[in-house]
Amino acid sequence: MSTMATWLRNRFLTGLFVTIPLVVSVVACVWLFRVVDGFVGPYWERWTGTAVPGLGLVTTVVLVLAVGAVASNVFGRRVVSATDRWLERVPVFRTVYSPVKQIVAAFSPDNETGFKRVALVDDPRRGWVLGFLTREFTIDRGQGPEWLVAVYVPTNHLYLGDVVIVPREAVQYPDLSVEEGVRIVLTGGMALPEHVRATLGRDDGHAPA
Repeated sequence: MSTMATWLRNRFLTGLFVTIPLVVSVVACVWLFRVVDGFVGPYWERWTGTAVPGLGLVTTVVLVLAVGAVASNVFGRRVVSATDRWLERVPVFRTVYSPVKQIVAAFSPDNETGFKRVALVDDPRRGWVLGFLTREFTIDRGQGPEWLVAVYVPTNHLYLGDVVIVPREAVQYPDLSVEEGVRIVLTGGMALPEHVRATLGRDDGHAPA
């Protein structure tokens, strides 16, 4: 009986840990579908007189794609830039808009100031820490330009962390994408692959590519 109870408990826990992420993902997708479709769908129903499930979601996706296409050209970028400047002047709205925009922009593939790559920093106090390269720059302290890098090291999930400034040669870059790095941070390191290859930071004194 003891062996059977242990077997049942282990199998139940295994099934629980497999089904929980699946259920949470499905519930999140259904919730998002209902929210988006419920926001846009009634307008289509009012115009056409027929309720078509999913039409609101399709409309939203097409609208987002259109905004992305417009924002990618020169004129669109100017409009977006002007709109950003205007929104950041709104007293209450800017307190929410600016942080959210910066966080989202960090993952944008077209943003030059976002997370560029996953980085491992050799910290004398904490050992190797995982972060994201955000900037390479030079500093002149009277002995010629020195290459430094800015690495964002999350300390509380992903949205809070420290900015570490270290010499470029003190950083290594594992063969992980930014998405994989985010997943590793959010799972507390459990998503870290068993084998990772890393390259040293450049110390040739040339500008980054």
